[in-house]
Amino acid sequence: MSTLENRTGTALVVIDVQNGSVGQTYQRDAVVATIASLVERARREQVPVVWVQHSDEEMVKGSEAWQIVSELVPAADETVVPKTYGDSFEDTSLEAVLSGLGVGRLFVAGAQTDMCIRSTLHGAVARGYDVFLVSDAHTTEDLTPWGAPPPEQVIAHTNLYWKGQSAPGRSAGTVTAEEADFGMPA
Repeated sequence: MSTLENRTGTALVVIDVQNGSVGQTYQRDAVVATIASLVERARREQVPVVWVQHSDEEMVKGSEAWQIVSELVPAADETVVPKTYGDSFEDTSLEAVLSGLGVGRLFVAGAQTDMCIRSTLHGAVARGYDVFLVSDAHTTEDLTPWGAPPPEQVIAHTNLYWKGQSAPGRSAGTVTAEEADFGMPA
C-alpha cells in the first residue's frame, strides 16, 4: 500500500529503452521483446504506460541514439517524460504525470540496470510509491573495463537486493514479466 493518498492506480514505467542506451546491452533483443509484451498487456488492461527518455551529450535530443528503439512505439495517448538525470523523478514531470493518473503503484522496466533503473527505484520508494522491478525486463551494458561486474551479475544482484526492499507503508520487490499482475498488489 503506497503512502500516496487517493492514488490506488498502477502504471508501467518504461525507462530509457533508446538506441543509445540499449544498443550494446546484455540480451538486448530478449529484454526489448519482454518489455514489448508488458506494454501490450498494460494497454489491453487499460493500465497507463509512461515512457521515460534520457538525453545527454551522448544521446542528444533528436539524434538517432536518443530515439526509442523501433520495436517499442509509445501510443499517441501515452506520456513521454524527458529526463537528464538518473532518477526519472529528478527535475522531470514524472511525479505530476503519475499524480494526475492517480498512480501509487509502479512496475519498472528498461535500461540501464545499474544507473537509471536503480536510481528510479530508490527515488520512487522515497517518494511514497509501491515499486516493483520486472526482473526479466531490464538490462545494462558491459562496464567491466571500468570495474563493474559483468552485466548478468549486475542484473542478478539488482534483482536480489530489490526483492528484499521495504519501507514503512510501501511495498517493493521483483516480479517476472509473466508474474506481473497490474490489477492486484504484487
